[in-house]
Amino acid sequence: MLKHAPEPASAATRLRPSLFAAVRNFAYRAAGIDLQEGKQLMVAARLWKRARAHGFPTADDYFAAVQRDPGGALEIDLIDALTTNFTSFFREPAHFEFLRARILPQLRLRSSFPIWTAASSTGEEPYSIAVTLLEELGADAGRRARVLASDISTKVLDRASAGIYPEERFRSLPPDWRRRYLLRGTGEQAGNYRFRPEVRNLIQFQRINLMESLPLEDRFPLIFLRNIMIYFDRPTQARVIAALTEKLEPGGYLFLGHSESLNGISHQLDHIQVAIYRKPGEWGA
Repeated sequence: MLKHAPEPASAATRLRPSLFAAVRNFAYRAAGIDLQEGKQLMVAARLWKRARAHGFPTADDYFAAVQRDPGGALEIDLIDALTTNFTSFFREPAHFEFLRARILPQLRLRSSFPIWTAASSTGEEPYSIAVTLLEELGADAGRRARVLASDISTKVLDRASAGIYPEERFRSLPPDWRRRYLLRGTGEQAGNYRFRPEVRNLIQFQRINLMESLPLEDRFPLIFLRNIMIYFDRPTQARVIAALTEKLEPGGYLFLGHSESLNGISHQLDHIQVAIYRKPGEWGA
């Protein structure tokens, strides 16, 4: 059995510059994440944690094994560890008001339509979209709408697909909303809520790495790419926006996070309002 070396008291000071540089290159190549100088403490702590979890005596040994496993479980594990996932239900409410007032009145004229949330994290965004669809379209939402929720992290996708969240995550939401769309946990799940099947059934979860060729045949009238661009440098931002623009229908909308914009990036989209862009052209029926 491998014997674990003790974790250093100050992991940041013990992370060799060459190892930090190698992890930076890995994160950029595999996930487009630009780990800036100053992230040594975070990288060191997460490397040591994953090394211990997998039984490696040192962070160097763990990372060497990751490099021997391109595209495999260890690589995905490290991507998961380096990815920061923070979100909330109905984050940036103006976007959901725009969805209700401007987009759904047009989409409801269609027999079916897909929506893509391309950095869905632990699922708060796609569930917020699914609830909005049910509020606006009623029972028709289940027959006509589909929400594709993707992320690079399998860990957060597993949590999202379960649809289970602590009660405190919902305290700011209206009681009637909770009654319509949530089931209260009992027994081992006391203190948690789970989304009802009619909400969960609207969402399809899929691991998609935006750095790779997108495995999607659909074009979407609406793509959410919120609060992920801030982790990319300009060249990566430009590549991702170009790829997602190809997956937008003519006339389709791209939503970014409120702290993000396409300023300084060459693109083919029209700016509509804060963090909302539209591809020129007209939607099909």
